[in-house]
Amino acid sequence: MGSLLSIEQLYCKAPFLAATQTFLSPTLSYLFSKTRKTNVMSKASTSFAKSCYKDAFPLVVYCTNHTIKQTDLQKELDEVTKERSPWPYMSGAPEVLTFGSNFIKMINAKRILDIGTYTGASAFAWALATPEDGEVYTLDVSFEIYECFGVPTISQAEEFKKIKPMKGPALKTLDTFISEGQAGTFDFAFIDADKPNYVNYYERVMVLLRSGGVIFVDNALWEGRVMDTAKYSDEATLGIDELNKKIFEDDRSLSALVNLADGLHIAFKI
Repeated sequence: MGSLLSIEQLYCKAPFLAATQTFLSPTLSYLFSKTRKTNVMSKASTSFAKSCYKDAFPLVVYCTNHTIKQTDLQKELDEVTKERSPWPYMSGAPEVLTFGSNFIKMINAKRILDIGTYTGASAFAWALATPEDGEVYTLDVSFEIYECFGVPTISQAEEFKKIKPMKGPALKTLDTFISEGQAGTFDFAFIDADKPNYVNYYERVMVLLRSGGVIFVDNALWEGRVMDTAKYSDEATLGIDELNKKIFEDDRSLSALVNLADGLHIAFKI
């Protein structure tokens, strides 16, 4: 049997094709099998604020048109992600990234946790929002997608130097930060990785975040599935619903669940 093709060979020179699943690494192949039926770029919604849908509700489009602010390189990365990456819906929605960038600036955040990298859109947004000495630690089990689709664009910006990729299981990386004595040293965290581990990510981030720090949890509405966990009982839906309830009841933080993009749960550490 021949060797597996690299992600670069498969994607970097041509648009994504479903037929290439056979050649993906086991991790990426599993991810593809779990997500290929939920490509939100081709869906429509009138109930949830998903501007990435082609037929997004006009009021949503109006709101995002008066919210999203991007640099030229961010726009370029968005286009590359949408047109060439295998799972474009995995990238943070531009309106969420603009909102997060505003928070980073308002609280003078310097140290950022970015859990879930994909093409690097969120890490790049945070890097642009932080001061010159800012640090964005982006955590993922693989950086193939990021290096293929994100780095060629992001590396053109001076802020690229702020991004610190941390390869490996995010929980392990977070535990390492804690064991190294970094509790209470981070200012802002963005959670957008595997949904069954959302509660675990939140608990560790709460340790690492300083008082007054902010957590953004992406995909908190999960296309509305969280409203009916009897019907949608998969691990992802249950994991998100569990965290939504936990944050709401957590006396360590103040919070708000917002119908922005695919749902955004914001927690402010007291």
